[in-house]
Amino acid sequence: MSDAVYRAPMPDGIERALTYGLCGMAADDERSLRRVERFEQIPDGSFAWTRTVRGEYFLGRISGPLREDRSADAVASNLIFVRACVWTTEPVPESEVPAATLRTFARGGRNFQQTHDPRVAAESASVWRVRGR
Repeated sequence: MSDAVYRAPMPDGIERALTYGLCGMAADDERSLRRVERFEQIPDGSFAWTRTVRGEYFLGRISGPLREDRSADAVASNLIFVRACVWTTEPVPESEVPAATLRTFARGGRNFQQTHDPRVAAESASVWRVRGR
């Protein structure tokens, strides 16, 4: 298992991601394609935090290979480059979300990125043990 933790904002595709067990992104230029390449290299078992448009947080574990989905639904939701992800079945209360994760979402942005904090992996693992599947 990996100790890596990521922020996975998917505002246009969060419902699709939670419904189908996905984590992903779109890419339309060289810079975003490099992000896809980094996403592909993330170790199986890495944690990903996402947030719905209603402000609900979900914790997931990424696994499996990267695949490309060009279906109309995938394109509309900006989830073209995806990996499997098992998400918590219920939102994680904000009071249980690691402080470092809250800070990454508070900064805004739409990029998938690693959270660099010495406590975030242990805190995420603790949430997963209680709420994960």
